[in-house]
Amino acid sequence: MDEHQPVPLTKPDAAPPAAAPAVPADAIRASDADRDRVADILREALAEGRLTAEEHAERIGGVYEAKTRGELAPFVRDLPTAGTAADPDGARAARPASASTPTLPPPRNSLTDNLIAVFGGAGRRGRWRVGRKTNAFALFGGVEIDLTEAVFEQQEIVIQATAIFGGVEIRVPENVTLRSAGTGIFGGFDVADTEAEDPAAPVVVVSGFAVFGGVEAKPKRGKRVRNLNA
Repeated sequence: MDEHQPVPLTKPDAAPPAAAPAVPADAIRASDADRDRVADILREALAEGRLTAEEHAERIGGVYEAKTRGELAPFVRDLPTAGTAADPDGARAARPASASTPTLPPPRNSLTDNLIAVFGGAGRRGRWRVGRKTNAFALFGGVEIDLTEAVFEQQEIVIQATAIFGGVEIRVPENVTLRSAGTGIFGGFDVADTEAEDPAAPVVVVSGFAVFGGVEAKPKRGKRVRNLNA
């Protein structure tokens, strides 16, 4: 071999691509099932006297506006999460699912219903099954939600109402609990807060906001829920 012949250089192996950083569990987007689990914990805390009606309304409004699992945690951080604080296994089951825990599909009656009115109208009335959450959005239009003949398949429901240069009108039976968790910004957010005498009566929480528009919710006299599980 010619001693003056250049020795070929060995090409180094290419460095393996860097693995994508794992997403922290708290940063994972919350599902409807995650929010429903936290809402159930808050409902139990209200029934046990751990939360006042005002505290419950404030927290439940935040729960259904939370975007990640980390945002849900503060709402139940100071509460036992499964009937008793001495049941750690039950408590873990009731917390929002971790990143490694598969989320089961929510039952049909927990799905979200959407009513949208843009330069027009939308509504629900008559005999219909109410899901855990209803989104009502009115932009230069109107949304009417009539719960006076609706079938309540769970005790607590949330109506997220947004009115921008429009209006959302909500009517409920006179024997349900009605609570406000919204605000008006150059508009009106008028919810007639009422507490039902029967602790098993449905609870309707109206959250959201009105901008140059209005949200109104009140009982309709003469209309009553006969059976929670009708």
